[in-house]
Amino acid sequence: MNVNPHARSGGHGGAIDPPTPEQLELIRATLERRLAALSQVEEPQGDAGALPVDEIETSPLDRATVRLLNDLTREAAGHHSAEMRQLRQALARLEDGTYGSCEECGQPIGASRLLARPEARLCIDCQTRAERK
Repeated sequence: MNVNPHARSGGHGGAIDPPTPEQLELIRATLERRLAALSQVEEPQGDAGALPVDEIETSPLDRATVRLLNDLTREAAGHHSAEMRQLRQALARLEDGTYGSCEECGQPIGASRLLARPEARLCIDCQTRAERK
């Protein structure tokens, strides 16, 4: 009897094909290319000391606009850093041999998902559960 709570008849909704060595090389190249492209982009400054728009004595609406622009810049900086971190972590998993295994349940993630989202850490089932929380 199968006691794995994530297992269903036929596995995760059907056969999960792990990536082939050729697909892993394509994924590695994709991750490296995306990381290099992000590294070329000037990272938005997310710290409060280097705000892109100075708040000067203006109308309340102008001050609100300045605060909004600065908040958006901080948010973009956070997204930029998070994406670079995810790409580096995926490359590290490729190096240490853990790439392609779900971090939640340990099951294979599947080549089609990894080719679509090379930085994926969770299988479809676990990702769906995480998004519902």
